[in-house]
Amino acid sequence: MEAVDAQGKPFNRGLLVAVLLIGTFVTVLNQTVLATALPTLMKSLDESLGTVQWLTTGFMLVNGILIPISAWLSHRYNTKWLYLGSMVIFLIGTTISATAHTFPQLLTGRLIQAVAVGVTMPLLQVIMLSIFPAEKRGTAMGMAGLVIGLAPALGPTLSGWIIDNYKWQVLFGVMIPIIL
Repeated sequence: MEAVDAQGKPFNRGLLVAVLLIGTFVTVLNQTVLATALPTLMKSLDESLGTVQWLTTGFMLVNGILIPISAWLSHRYNTKWLYLGSMVIFLIGTTISATAHTFPQLLTGRLIQAVAVGVTMPLLQVIMLSIFPAEKRGTAMGMAGLVIGLAPALGPTLSGWIIDNYKWQVLFGVMIPIIL
């Protein structure tokens, strides 16, 4: 049976799911990607631990605010454009972070990223529930849960490897091609 959207137009469910899972994986990965990078950032940006910790705290604060707001946004705006808009916002934040040379620039990029993550994470679940029939929704939610659970677990390991081998800006730069 061919998948059709709300207007009855056919769409490639597999491709859509792949785009959603990869996009959400890269956004959610950013929740923990700086966990092992804080000492390097302190040294590179000449900031204290308390100051650099705001890169994670601020991210989680904005992310936490946007998660419940995403429900309101998904009722007001088309989910396709909301997801794509969030990915564009995430790309902007990631680019700012990748090119940052000062703490305020990096914090700005991180906060912009957090806006997008707070929308993409719950929106993934909403879209997955809407594109799968009732009997396949358990599998769909399992895929979404795997991405949302696995990405933060891999963040510190990826971060440690990148920090040991490259400049900290690469933490963000490697994500840009995936986002695109």
